[in-house]
Amino acid sequence: MRNMSRNIKEILKERILVLDGAMGTMIQRHPLEEEDFKGERFKDHPHSLKGNNDLLSITRPEIIKDIHRQYFLAGADIVETNTFSGTTIAQADYHLEDAVYEINFESAKIAKEVADEITAQEPHKPRFVAGSIGPTNRTASLSPDVNDPGFRAITFDELVQAYKEQVIALTDGGVDLLLVETVFDTLNAKAALFAIEEVSEEKGKEWPIMVSGTITDASGRTLSGQTTQAFLISVSHMPLLSIGLNCALGAKQLRPYLETLSEKADFFTSAHPNAGLPNEFGQYDETPEEMAEQIEDFLSNNFLNIVGGCCGTTPDHIRAIADVAAKYQPRVINAEESMVDSL
Repeated sequence: MRNMSRNIKEILKERILVLDGAMGTMIQRHPLEEEDFKGERFKDHPHSLKGNNDLLSITRPEIIKDIHRQYFLAGADIVETNTFSGTTIAQADYHLEDAVYEINFESAKIAKEVADEITAQEPHKPRFVAGSIGPTNRTASLSPDVNDPGFRAITFDELVQAYKEQVIALTDGGVDLLLVETVFDTLNAKAALFAIEEVSEEKGKEWPIMVSGTITDASGRTLSGQTTQAFLISVSHMPLLSIGLNCALGAKQLRPYLETLSEKADFFTSAHPNAGLPNEFGQYDETPEEMAEQIEDFLSNNFLNIVGGCCGTTPDHIRAIADVAAKYQPRVINAEESMVDSL
């Protein structure tokens, strides 16, 4: 596994790597009904499962594999597993806590199958799979009850346990790296990182770790109140592969915060913004060309090493981004002896 770590690190020194785009946006192109989500495996499940996209890795794997394939063929070097809600905490909404291992294992397995398939066709350009680890729908730092600010809906230890189950399954399934993404509460992210560390120790293997935070609004802070620099400092104790930002904002709005990361981080940097801001119907209107123009600004200023898309982005967006990324050299990490070199 260390060979994979060094492999992707060396490639990142040579060129900008492209991450995939939105999974949910692509799934929405399919007119899926309750029976698609339940399939044969969960046909007798007493609760509605429609909308549980992670479950499709088990019940409609051909759809998920095709989405991965489209992104790879559009120019992505890295695809994320279909596991953004793959913890027992998030799956509790569907009463599917017992299916978490299978969801993550199968998601990793099918993504890796497609990655290997495309790599075999283009061995000069290896493709990678990042295990997507979402933030869960609970927060360890904030109370969900305005009348009881000291209350917490989840504990740190409960988060660690949930993340650990997910990480075990993702790594069993064959992911190349792990992506702790859409971090709105850094304490949640610390629980995920702690879980990854425990699994690494138990398995005797290490996986490159990407961390990507979310700036929630024009204040430039995460939901738990941290500035970009504070967020960076809070996770810099780990030997990360990369630190970045994704979701919530479009590329244009992310610019000042990515500039801060680029200046301060001793890791590779990443961004996968939304296709602009949502319109009044909650949809994303930024075209591939418009988004690529914003991304080009980042790359021409040497802000990034990894770039992709989040909500509203499609293979067309990733193709446009990949075309732009090929024109620029990657950002050079500030520190001579950076944390990345310890990977």
